[in-house]
Amino acid sequence: MGLFDVLKKAATDALSGNSAGVNRAANNVANSVSNAVKSAASKESKTFTFNALPQSVEELKALPEATLDSPFKAAALTVCALCVFPDNREAAVEMLNFLKGPQPLSTQEEHFIADRFMDGKRYVPFSYFEGATPTNDYTPTAPYKITVFSNPYSYQDPNYAVLFMKSGGADSERQVKLRRKGNQWFLWEQFLLSDIRQPKSADPWA
Repeated sequence: MGLFDVLKKAATDALSGNSAGVNRAANNVANSVSNAVKSAASKESKTFTFNALPQSVEELKALPEATLDSPFKAAALTVCALCVFPDNREAAVEMLNFLKGPQPLSTQEEHFIADRFMDGKRYVPFSYFEGATPTNDYTPTAPYKITVFSNPYSYQDPNYAVLFMKSGGADSERQVKLRRKGNQWFLWEQFLLSDIRQPKSADPWA
């Protein structure tokens, strides 16, 4: 029962002299408000702005987000690293290994990322930046802005965070999982390279 329905029921009980119903309604209102506050508190979003995308691990480490003191920073930098992969695989792997912390990419993980970029799908990671849509072939303009957000279930597992990003070519959010070590958060696994809508230039029906 929604909050409006709870209030409506309380008013009806009050008019009919049903004191027990009024008390139950008061408790329901309190619980509804409490749950709404908890839900709102567990939803958080952070937007990061990059004047230019890093092209090497040194450039990535020079960014203020490279402190990795929040999972949101690690998630945003993961997208930056994936953008480099099609043009410079070695540099991208170095960047991702920095973001992975004590556990670098496995050979299987690296091959999986490479497979996702086959058939010219280099545009997928760019689709997470503000303004990147199928119409403009997922070409964001500088400064590059990306928003990372949590939901009420993001921190269910201790020392892990599941965060989300919206692609300009997909209806549902895509997620990235981070793991905490000490005061830093590192990339654990990512689900950012799933298929999205074709860019206009590659769509024969556009």
